Amino acid sequence: MLILVINSGSSSLKYQVRELDETGADTEKPVLAEGIIERIGQPDSEISDHAQALDIVSGQLEDVLDGRTIDAAGHRVVHGGERFQAPALVTNEVIRAIDALAPLAPLHNPPSAAGLRAMREKWPDIPQVVVFDTSFHTSMPAEAWRYAVPESWYTDYGIRRYGFHGTSHDLVTGLTAELIGVPRHNFNGIILHLGNGASATAIRGGRSVDTSMGYTPLAGLVMGTRSGDLDPSIVTHLMTSHGFTAQEVDRVLNNESGLYGISGHTDMREVLHAADAGHRGSQAALDVATYRLAKYIGGYHIAVGGAQAITFTAGIGENSAPFRARVLDRLEVLGITYDHELNLVTGSEPRLISAEDSAIKVAVIPTNEEMAIAQKTYQVVNAAQAWGQGPGF
Repeated sequence: MLILVINSGSSSLKYQVRELDETGADTEKPVLAEGIIERIGQPDSEISDHAQALDIVSGQLEDVLDGRTIDAAGHRVVHGGERFQAPALVTNEVIRAIDALAPLAPLHNPPSAAGLRAMREKWPDIPQVVVFDTSFHTSMPAEAWRYAVPESWYTDYGIRRYGFHGTSHDLVTGLTAELIGVPRHNFNGIILHLGNGASATAIRGGRSVDTSMGYTPLAGLVMGTRSGDLDPSIVTHLMTSHGFTAQEVDRVLNNESGLYGISGHTDMREVLHAADAGHRGSQAALDVATYRLAKYIGGYHIAVGGAQAITFTAGIGENSAPFRARVLDRLEVLGITYDHELNLVTGSEPRLISAEDSAIKVAVIPTNEEMAIAQKTYQVVNAAQAWGQGPGF
């Protein structure tokens, strides 16, 4: 089965064509094509909308597919709210529901809905599936997702913790359990998805029971440009005493804070290099980021009733041995020890970097959200066909 995986951003459209065999597993050469269309709808761009972007993708795929056709499309959608607790077949009602959730993810859900509509118009006979970042975290108990705010804020406005990066956390949870030889339903651990956006998730019995991102992806860990956790009164103080607008505060917290706000750099490699050269801002950024992360790990060790493993994944988690070392050095109190040489090893295979005597195993496991979306799409489409639903559903 050929599956087109789509990730629609506010001004971009990333795509990948993956081939799965009859069991839903990757073939020997799973990725047939991939690319990104950028600057969609920008003032100086020739690409006006996502429909035009899909026309470009279609043209780029003609030579690659060599007469073959796409069997299904899988879309990453950031926010499914409480409405979507699993991947779903795309219908007009589903698209309207994604649109209705736009206030929860104003930069992400509208372009996703636009991409879905454009796909249905261009390829009406191709079944589509949406896979939500938030779905994996719907297993969180109320004690984890509730905020201590008036009940009406939740019932009327949906103010609660949702969590994100769920597709990655879900995939890496299963891979970690497999790596350490534990059935997934018996696995308790902590997954650290560390990229420009970063989140930690507490896994108990193979399911999410807490996660660091909240109502939006702004909460939690220190990220490339996002602040992570902060006192909410800072926002009201800046607005009432210093003349900031809500939009200005939102922009600064999302785009000018985090590593960038402290060090002037967004790329972890640049932060580490500058810190080694004696740059105080970069040293401070690393101190704050690693302390915040270690504190979350300690809390989630309690939340899961004792972690069997801690896993680093995503761009920084997979590739930055110096950052991993700085975090792990803070965790000796938990009995965690790591092999310095194993930590320096690079590669695309799941691996352990903990020492033999470590009380908790430490793993590095590459994530692959496109693969996970393709596999979920295959499962949903196959199930729908088994129920007798036709092309395009």
